Amino acid sequence: MDAVTTDVTEARPLERRVDTVLRVGPSDGGDFLLAIESQSGKDEEKAFSWAYYVAYLRAKFRLPVLLLVVCQDPTTAKWASGPFDCAARGWTAQRTYPLVARPDNLPKITDMRTAAKNLALAVLSALAHARSADCEAILRALTAALEEIRDTDPETADYFIDFLEISLGNTPAGQKLKEIMSFVSYFPGRGTVRETAYLEGKAEGKAEGRAEGRAEGRAEGKAEGKAEGKAEGKVEGKVEDRASLILRVLEKHGVPVPEETRERITSCTDLDTLALWFDRSLTATAAGDLFAEDPEGPGAGPGQG
Repeated sequence: MDAVTTDVTEARPLERRVDTVLRVGPSDGGDFLLAIESQSGKDEEKAFSWAYYVAYLRAKFRLPVLLLVVCQDPTTAKWASGPFDCAARGWTAQRTYPLVARPDNLPKITDMRTAAKNLALAVLSALAHARSADCEAILRALTAALEEIRDTDPETADYFIDFLEISLGNTPAGQKLKEIMSFVSYFPGRGTVRETAYLEGKAEGKAEGRAEGRAEGRAEGKAEGKAEGKAEGKVEGKVEDRASLILRVLEKHGVPVPEETRERITSCTDLDTLALWFDRSLTATAAGDLFAEDPEGPGAGPGQG
């Protein structure tokens, strides 16, 4: 028997991000957290990360945690149902039971009014049915519903669109979503997730900045809306947030990130470079794809971008 350190503090922070976490306050009971993960295939590492998510969120917020995993096929759904045990010598210390949403237990929401009344359910429907023939109809109903509510609740609309784009990634459904969004009036010129708009709006102060400030600045006019967009960019456009999103997209696409690459991304302070890396992360198959055309080469030092 060997002694193991009793210090469970992580000396170096690691990127661990749930796809999305919602605090639910039902009328018939106490609040709880709903942690949602979109899973396109079997991944043995999730047995560890899902248990961590549940334990961490429960300890941090002192609330019950329900883990919802959205799957697109029966094989993945069967595996994701678990349970995932932390056990030794016949004794189980921790057991994780995800609640699995899959095509056969989620409705296909293709009506805009229905989607508007049940936005969260419509988003889950789009993820679960991403490989079905009805995927485009589901996405069109959902984006139309989000466009309708954006004037009154822009944060919710933006939140769900970002969640969808990151979860669907560069899949055929993700590409279809981008095609649909390119014709939606409230995101002119949108080709990637809103993070790119933030970076460009903050760096150039042009159309994207106005779009972000329009919700609060429309009444005061275009100039104030543009200023509001820049202000939001200052809050949400922090370098560390951009770097975190790049790492998150790579993780969702199953791209391994060596420690040297992680350090290079997190230490970069140039917003234009981070925007470029983010765009590349959407289609990257290896971490080195982010820097393929950078003049510095993969060995560039921290802070050079």
